[in-house]
Amino acid sequence: MSLKKVVIMGAAGRDFHNFNLFFRDNKDYEVVAFTATQIPDIAGRKYPAELAGKLYPKGIPIFDEKELPKIMKDKGIDLVVFSYSDIAHEDIMHKASLVLAEGVSFMFLGPKETMVKSKKPVISICAVRTGCGKSQTTRRVSEILRAAGKKVVAIRHPMPYGDLAKQKVQRFATLKDLDKHKCTIEEREEYEPHIMNGVIVYAGVDYEAILREAEKEADVVLWDGGNNDTPFYKSDLEIVVVDPHRPGHEVGYHPGETNTRRADVIVINKVDTADIDNIDEVRYNVNAVNPRATVIEAASPLSVSKPMAIRGKKVLVVEDGPTLTHGEMAYGAGVMAARKYGAAELVDPRPYAVASIQETYRKYPDIGILLPAMGYGDKQVKDLETTINKTKCDLVVIATPIDLSRIIKINKPTVRVEYSLSEIGRPNLEDVLEKFV
Repeated sequence: MSLKKVVIMGAAGRDFHNFNLFFRDNKDYEVVAFTATQIPDIAGRKYPAELAGKLYPKGIPIFDEKELPKIMKDKGIDLVVFSYSDIAHEDIMHKASLVLAEGVSFMFLGPKETMVKSKKPVISICAVRTGCGKSQTTRRVSEILRAAGKKVVAIRHPMPYGDLAKQKVQRFATLKDLDKHKCTIEEREEYEPHIMNGVIVYAGVDYEAILREAEKEADVVLWDGGNNDTPFYKSDLEIVVVDPHRPGHEVGYHPGETNTRRADVIVINKVDTADIDNIDEVRYNVNAVNPRATVIEAASPLSVSKPMAIRGKKVLVVEDGPTLTHGEMAYGAGVMAARKYGAAELVDPRPYAVASIQETYRKYPDIGILLPAMGYGDKQVKDLETTINKTKCDLVVIATPIDLSRIIKINKPTVRVEYSLSEIGRPNLEDVLEKFV
């Protein structure tokens, strides 16, 4: 029998994980290529031979997803495996239809085939969209476990934007480790808050190898999910965060709806700032598809370093990049802080945007009067710095998970906006974590 020729559609994360677990040593398939989307500068590279295994001594090429029709025709592809997250159900079926129209099978790999079993207890924190607040939820869970004397290690969903072979297993215990591994802004935003709280973070490319290292120093492993992906590890407790600022998304996106249906605990976050009708819609949808889940309601309170500095000023608001782009949020904590503390005007950065930041606005035209903190590489970080410094404003409101002023040089005064998770009423996270502590 001839091998089935496969293309894996991805975004430099779930795609590599699915390959490692299902395809790497599977002699029934030949993975001809990966395709890439969402993340810049991935296409044109290779998944390296050091990670691809003995069946792929030359590695596996990575192409732009736009080239998928040509690849299917030229390479005689039998199967396309969809392997990325945070996409609307309608959009994913358009992609499936494109594949099926070529006579090629379209496939999802399920959790049973892509979850690694740990020797230690695992708690996963995932979401139904990017930007729901899972990072602050992970920090809250970590805080509760550490207060009970547990050694917690966080494993973060992959963001392998550099040398993939060197990024096979990464360990972050200090801020110097971020520099050592040449982390992008996106990586720093996810790793740094854990490090500042005294929690070791693992990440990389080979998530079975990562888990085995993390198990050596953990009482409890926390899976800190990315986008709205499902966990890479078989979890003893699955916590999923939903966002009433985007009602309906908990049942309208892939694989966010899968998370909604699988969850043991659902946290309805941001109830302090969402409309009551939207909160009710989310409650209804959650109960309709997963009535067995424990539901916790939580606020996402803001703290601002110098709140009075905002009043009467023309401000540039810099928000978390992925939340505004493929997360489709029209605003974030920075806008709410600017309005709360009396900014005179939100300054539109688009006339001042340069290079890759201009391209981000072209690709995501609904972002509006905000600046997404894009930083997938050195050039994009420099473009972000240039855009901020060219923008004519009195003050920069930084609402990213890290303080950008430590990464880039900003020629204007800045204030920092941070946010945390605060459960409302009972049950709360301490209640559901009782068996772990």
